[in-house]
Amino acid sequence: MARDRTGRTTLVFLWSNFGPYHMDRLEAVGRHFVGRRRVLGLEMFPGHDLYGWTTGAAEAFEKRTLFAADAKPGVIGQLRGILRHLPPARDSVVYVSHYQRPAVLLLALWLRLRGGRVVMLGVSKFDDYPRSLWREVGKSLFLWPYHGALSSARRPRDYLRFLGIPADRIRGECNTVSLDRIRRQAGVPPAPDGPPHAVRHFTSIARLVPKKNHAVLLEAYRLYCDRVTAPRPLHLCGSGPLEADLRAQAEALGIADRVVFRGWVQDAEASRTLGTTLALLLPSVEEQFGNVVIEAQAMGLPVILSDNCGARDLLVRTAVNGYVVEPDNPRGLATVMTQLSEDEALWAAMCREATASAPLGDVARFVEGVEWFLDAEPVA
Repeated sequence: MARDRTGRTTLVFLWSNFGPYHMDRLEAVGRHFVGRRRVLGLEMFPGHDLYGWTTGAAEAFEKRTLFAADAKPGVIGQLRGILRHLPPARDSVVYVSHYQRPAVLLLALWLRLRGGRVVMLGVSKFDDYPRSLWREVGKSLFLWPYHGALSSARRPRDYLRFLGIPADRIRGECNTVSLDRIRRQAGVPPAPDGPPHAVRHFTSIARLVPKKNHAVLLEAYRLYCDRVTAPRPLHLCGSGPLEADLRAQAEALGIADRVVFRGWVQDAEASRTLGTTLALLLPSVEEQFGNVVIEAQAMGLPVILSDNCGARDLLVRTAVNGYVVEPDNPRGLATVMTQLSEDEALWAAMCREATASAPLGDVARFVEGVEWFLDAEPVA
């Protein structure tokens, strides 16, 4: 194993940028291996093109940012920037995301050829996009250098097996969140404790982009409003190019006075919002996983999500701790919204089940997957 000056094995993690979820995972790894392993987190850039999240300093691991926000390094420049921070490759374990990027492919090849151990972080599903045979063949070649993959739930694992990674070299869970952080930030206990059922609202936490399917969500919310005497507000937490269109749709549907556009919210505000929420709504037409589902369950919330969301395979059981609906079915979505809104006993029972299933998405599962690759036999 690669070791630092104290003789401790180094674990390296590479992402484009560290958001709250990435920090959760690496803090958990750092705490678990304290005194036994050095944990090094490398982020390519200090910000993200799509997400406006902010994160604090690392506590249990060493965090390094490779490039300035305005830097535009080419493939070789990216590779050199990464290699400058890596420990010796021999018997080291490096966990990388974005396997499809040329610089990451070159890095994986370099590590493999020098006797290193490199693990892919992969959460894509076959059903995320239309697939092309020859493109998939090319992807399978990109995966040759990897010792295995740290993935999530069922469909991403199936996709990795389709691409050629042996089933016994795929471990979970990659998509995880710190339940402790969410609950601490919320400032209230998980449901059904905390604010009473009567004062809670519906919440969606998602970027305002087509794949999140807010247009159907608003249709469903209008149907829900027609069915109850005192409709609960709908909070939309997120920003994006569709905001003006969605505001106009809310006006046209006659629900604008009940839909609260919150804009982008940082993780602490999102947690506080979940603390006053009745149920999380995520009817996406495309969703690799949906980490917000874990956040909602951390606060004991039932989740109503589409069957396109990867998280449903691991975390959601219909009529137990939430509901799975088709993304083009606003009437079905409105029906289960009405049930949770009007039946407090049903809601409370689902809250307890959501709390019980939340540990499946906790960062402890990420640590377990990371640790497995330390003990696994190297690929010949």
